[in-house]
Amino acid sequence: MKQEEKWNEALHRIHEIISKTELVETEKWGMPVFTINGKNVVGYAGMKNHFGLWFYNGVFLSDPYGVLINAQEGKTKAMRQWRFESIEEIDEAKILEYLHEAIQNEKEGKSWKAEKGAEMEIPEQLEEILQADSKLKEAFESFTPFKQKEFIEYISEAKREATKISRLEKIIPMIQKGIGLNDKYR
Repeated sequence: MKQEEKWNEALHRIHEIISKTELVETEKWGMPVFTINGKNVVGYAGMKNHFGLWFYNGVFLSDPYGVLINAQEGKTKAMRQWRFESIEEIDEAKILEYLHEAIQNEKEGKSWKAEKGAEMEIPEQLEEILQADSKLKEAFESFTPFKQKEFIEYISEAKREATKISRLEKIIPMIQKGIGLNDKYR
């Protein structure tokens, strides 16, 4: 059973609640995202063991009920999730309270400004390949620093050497064709 099917009724209910606000529905990254003045405010999706709301600038929410979490501590800076494990956990009044606060925060211009990260060190395996192939190095350097960083992190975050090698084998043709690691999601 697909994750979305498992949570169909619950996600429909969440959609109904969000639709009671002034947010405009769009679709980004294959999921519904609700915006105000073109800025992402909230999205929702079903996962394997839960479904949830994603507040894009959730870090600014007061969270009076203590329901918001940072799903990737150390990585995710502004986004906060509200996870549910059953449709019975959906409390329309509380959800609307969070939605209205998120909308107000967006109207007030509260948004997370990305920090400039330290320059990333190219992993040894990737560096060796780039040094051995000048055309590949030129193609890699033609990417924006952001896209270069995505490739670097993709290799660096692998724990096992075998995983690093398989990831390198995956990205080399992408680099040669000028395709960014996450272009298909944009």
